[in-house]
Amino acid sequence: MEAKKDTPPPLPPIVDQLKEYAETRFKLLKYEAIEGGTSILASVITDVITAISMVLAFVFASFTLAYYLSDVLKSFWEGFGCVALIYLIIAVVIKLNKERIEKPLVNLFIQKLFKK
Repeated sequence: MEAKKDTPPPLPPIVDQLKEYAETRFKLLKYEAIEGGTSILASVITDVITAISMVLAFVFASFTLAYYLSDVLKSFWEGFGCVALIYLIIAVVIKLNKERIEKPLVNLFIQKLFKK
């Protein structure tokens, strides 16, 4: 007698199609996650580079203003002191208007995070 081979019966075509659909759906979700993650990463990198550039420009503009005022006032400490006073006034104004400044920033960050 011949030995019977334990071969499973062939699957109906609908089961094969369902497996293929599930695999395709999984791949699609994986690719969408990768695309979302990379776009967020790219956005963060460009924002960081922009912020660093703006900070450097701000610092050099501050030094330029301080040296200009030093030249006009004929005193280094007065020129740099005037710039420090300007920053102190800006800090006080921001502190007094903190709530009105925070809400739009929070909304901006939320929009940036969930943009499509």
